[in-house]
Amino acid sequence: MKWIRVTQADNIPVRQGRSVKLGSYELAIFNLGGGFRAVESRCPHRGGPLADGIVAGDDIICPLHNWRVSLDSGMVRLPNSEEACVRTFDTKVVEGIVMVLLPAEQQEAAA
Repeated sequence: MKWIRVTQADNIPVRQGRSVKLGSYELAIFNLGGGFRAVESRCPHRGGPLADGIVAGDDIICPLHNWRVSLDSGMVRLPNSEEACVRTFDTKVVEGIVMVLLPAEQQEAAA
């Protein structure tokens, strides 16, 4: 695992998301005001762009069909009958820079 620098924290307004490609991953990174969250950028339903969704608490609502995904666990909350999820990634801010923890196989591709 390796921490990858993504962007300045100020580049992602509070309660909004941004899409970023790191190696083979397309991520949606969200500023929740008290911290940042990163998830796979595509909704498990029909591939909707999660970075364009509406932040609701610690969830993101997909802009295509209103599926609600937890930004903490990646699990789909609505519809709750589905056993779907997206992958989540640890984030931190170091000296004003948002960083994402990627698996080792992505170190060179994302650097």
